[in-house]
Amino acid sequence: MNDQEYIRRVRALEGRLYRVAQAILWRQQDSLDAVQEAVFRGWLKKDRLNDPERFEAWLMRILVNECRDALRRRRRGPLPLDADVSREDRLCEDLQLRLALNRLPEKYRLPLVLHHTEGYSIREIALMLKLPESLVTSRLHQARKALRQLLDGGDET
Repeated sequence: MNDQEYIRRVRALEGRLYRVAQAILWRQQDSLDAVQEAVFRGWLKKDRLNDPERFEAWLMRILVNECRDALRRRRRGPLPLDADVSREDRLCEDLQLRLALNRLPEKYRLPLVLHHTEGYSIREIALMLKLPESLVTSRLHQARKALRQLLDGGDET
């Protein structure tokens, strides 16, 4: 893959990359940094991509790893529930839903956002997260159930 093709494909994914980073990191600046770092790392390794058809899943995997590294560096969990909600954040327009999503553990929140917000199939999510499809399906089910409980006023996750 040449540089121009890489740039074209990354630009087509910019919004998705940012929203996935936001789903993991919740902080606008951290999300922008993670996307930038993932794009840079992908560019350095673009010649190692064996199947150009899997470019999107490959770059998403790099991004997820970068976000997880950022969380480790931060050494804290998600933002508190009263955290500032950026106007640019279009992940969830409903504050109540965003806060409920924030309360879900990442292992449930990430597949939920990838599937329902970004439109990835279970198979694509399994490839991105390096999980069996059955586990992704199970986590989606558990995430929906926990989210429903949170939105109905329950406290359980």
